[in-house]
Amino acid sequence: MSIMGTRVVRTEDPLFLSRGATYTDDLTDERLSGALHLTLVRSPLAHARITAVDVEEARTAPGVVAVITGADVDLPPALLFGGANKGMVRPWLATEKVRFVGEPVVAVVTEEAYQGQDAADLVAVDYDPLPAVIDLKAAATDEVLVFEEVGTNTSNGFGLKDEFDEHLFDDCEVVVTKEIVNQRLAAASLETRAASAVWGADGRVTLWCSTQAAQAAKGEVAGWLGVDADLVHVITPDVGGGFGAKIGADPEFALVAWLARHTGRPVRWNETRSENMTGMVQGRAQAQTITIGGNREGDVLAYRLDVLADAGAYPRLGALLPMFTRMMAPGVYDIPKVESRARVLVTTTTSTAAYRGAGRPEATAAIERAMDLFAAEIGKDPVEVRRRNLLRPEQFPLTTKGGAPYDSGEYGKALDAVLEAADYAGLRAEQKRRRDAGEVVQLGIGVSVFVEITGGGAFSEDAAVEVHPDGTVTVLTGTSPHGQGHATAWAMLASEHLGIEISKITVKHGDTDLIPRGSGTMGSRSLQTGGVAVHQAAGELVELAKQRAADLLEANVDDLEVGDGRGAVKGTDSGVTLAQLAESEPLKVDTNFDSGAPSFPFGAHVAVVEVDVESGKAVVDRIVTVDDAGPVLNPLLCEGQRHGGIAQGISQALLEEVVYDDDGNPLTATFADYAFPSAAELPSFTLLDMATPTHLNPLGVKGIGEAGTIGATPAVQSAVIDAVSHLGVRHIDMPTSPLRVWTAINAASGENA
Repeated sequence: MSIMGTRVVRTEDPLFLSRGATYTDDLTDERLSGALHLTLVRSPLAHARITAVDVEEARTAPGVVAVITGADVDLPPALLFGGANKGMVRPWLATEKVRFVGEPVVAVVTEEAYQGQDAADLVAVDYDPLPAVIDLKAAATDEVLVFEEVGTNTSNGFGLKDEFDEHLFDDCEVVVTKEIVNQRLAAASLETRAASAVWGADGRVTLWCSTQAAQAAKGEVAGWLGVDADLVHVITPDVGGGFGAKIGADPEFALVAWLARHTGRPVRWNETRSENMTGMVQGRAQAQTITIGGNREGDVLAYRLDVLADAGAYPRLGALLPMFTRMMAPGVYDIPKVESRARVLVTTTTSTAAYRGAGRPEATAAIERAMDLFAAEIGKDPVEVRRRNLLRPEQFPLTTKGGAPYDSGEYGKALDAVLEAADYAGLRAEQKRRRDAGEVVQLGIGVSVFVEITGGGAFSEDAAVEVHPDGTVTVLTGTSPHGQGHATAWAMLASEHLGIEISKITVKHGDTDLIPRGSGTMGSRSLQTGGVAVHQAAGELVELAKQRAADLLEANVDDLEVGDGRGAVKGTDSGVTLAQLAESEPLKVDTNFDSGAPSFPFGAHVAVVEVDVESGKAVVDRIVTVDDAGPVLNPLLCEGQRHGGIAQGISQALLEEVVYDDDGNPLTATFADYAFPSAAELPSFTLLDMATPTHLNPLGVKGIGEAGTIGATPAVQSAVIDAVSHLGVRHIDMPTSPLRVWTAINAASGENA
């Protein structure tokens, strides 16, 4: 019986649930014996000139080994995103100016971790405050410059050289325009950022760090330090979540390595939660202008998306993500005319980067909100408007107006499935009853249909599979798990070919000496690249084993089969175990799989929300979803990814938002201020199964990790607005908090009075 498609319990969990994870801050490696501890003095101001730094008192504090300012660091400032304006570089420690609250200014290195903050409090920094730049429209005026020497706040852009077509909507009977916000979010991962470094006598540095991509981190840190990549060895221990914010390396990782070289001793760093909430990259942060036009029958004929994207103070991966927003702009719809552009701006805030979905949720939120606004304007059911404009299965594969090469899709089938399971007609009837009765708690129904790009930009992955003489198996993978269950899934794939039980299969990752090549884990790419690479390696190892067994058994290769951990002549008892074949020489295969293109999973969500119109509080009652990522390897793991994504999608729609005041002070720097739900605040999810394979890999699989955040967010936002639409409300920006809902209701009542 095949193990593929079965509910195999995670092999990682017994250790996590008993001993617990070993995060970077938990390491007891003997090479870190006697390590020093880094504490960073961070800017309390969003934008200011540094007029003086006095560290003398701090240098005499108990346990202090070194106090380092920016003038002491002999590394050039770093351009953290190659596509950004070349003048927008980040110093390792701020010298002349600070550009966001939390920017590192001074490094304090102490014998014990507890001594660091006491010494840091003795550092005196004089600041000359400058006006903060928080609002994207204000940033676009260049009235206050984050980098005066650059002369603009524009970091980079996409489609900026293309003029919008002034005749785009000429054939449309109805045109709707709306400015909407896809708010800034914090990753809020279980483990904050951490790094430890030690230099060896051979001139190499070993760097332990919490990252989603060890090999990428190695390259970045080597470049920042100005050393050959072979002199950097990155090891990734257990990682407590990433959600995109831990892709590659942080500048602090290179600073830890530099300090270890400077002091001649190992150095460790682990940030506090408040430091994480102000210093770790954040996500989303787009101001969007959507314009949609069509006829009164419901045909959408034209769509325009104009984006202002917030890069934060120093452009990082967030400056690239509007490219994906533009690519996915038309979503699942067959719209004849589509145009978009995006301008990326620096502000005096924390830098932005990827957050679960990374540019694609922003695109879906925009087009789904546009479809709702268009449906409301022409007085038609939003479901029917969607269905009327969906791409049809027979059109695939195709290249969209956004330039995306869609591989396969059954969008109408997904929509019909969730509507039937949710009893859409019954929900509308109950909604009408509550409205007619004037009840305090009203019902809202939100629908979204989505498609996303997975594996984008990282189509290939490396893997190795080796059978040992004791019958155990080692799998080496270039992917880097941080909660996804790779140890279980990759063992399943190897077991399927080799017939060796998964308890004897060990999956190793995140060590650049052991696994020098790898693309890491991001963009929902793991199974369709890393998993397929393991599947391919195991298959190639079977062929190698058959050849070796044929020589040993004096049989024809075509007469051999491999199963139950042995190679045997078909129909006979003549055979040899794979372990025996590994005794004379290693039985190992290294391989690389390259899909050559991304895949495009899709789905549909129905959200049912109850809104108290007197208080504005919205509660999600039900959510029904199809998240089609092709054939499922392990339903247990797949459902876990769907659950997590849906929870984060609901959270953005209702609760989460990183907020700054007008002076650039973060108002959401702790979990007391930054809201997200626990399991107690969420309903059970109805997960419908649907599998549309892709032709891009032999397993037919697509990505699943980010689906929930893409489909759930617009569905829940739409449901909240729908619950109060009969009161005249047409739009509420996310998060749809009680205050915002209450304000929208009262504003609409005033307009209708």
